[in-house]
Amino acid sequence: MSNTEEQYKNIISACREVFKKKSIDYGTSWRILRASSLTDQIFIKASRIRTIQETGVNKVGEDVEGEFMAIINYCIMGLIQIKLGAEAEEMNLEKTMSLYDDQAYATFDLMVKKNHDYGEAWRDMRISSLTDLILMKILRTKQIEDNQGRTLISEGIDANYADMLNYSVFALIQIEEGVT
Repeated sequence: MSNTEEQYKNIISACREVFKKKSIDYGTSWRILRASSLTDQIFIKASRIRTIQETGVNKVGEDVEGEFMAIINYCIMGLIQIKLGAEAEEMNLEKTMSLYDDQAYATFDLMVKKNHDYGEAWRDMRISSLTDLILMKILRTKQIEDNQGRTLISEGIDANYADMLNYSVFALIQIEEGVT
């Protein structure tokens, strides 16, 4: 297994642990959210990361790493919502974590394929560029949502969530490696 794959799995494992603990604390209250609401939550997190990157000031005190982890978890929630639809149904922890794992695995598989084809080009990118790509994907997703999910030639909302998740993992790997 490549170092990227191992690093990726470690980050997803840490995100999964946060997700699981929050699921124990809050249940699956997020199930009421439409995918568009989750897109807006991702936008808030990515915007905060960009502001901190641009200003160097973090007044809230929560670290950028936690924000990238939140983006990962919101993307997985979005992928689950696309699959199941938004409803107030409370799911048990076992089912919730199984759905999380299904989406995390599918996104990992996509990363492995793209990482092969792109030759790990993300390792030569700036973290700020990864943030910008996430913001661009959010704007694309919002446009697709505004078009009721219809596209002429482009990938759908799910593909954009998967890309945002992967960009966030790449940013966290770079942070762990001391890249600025």
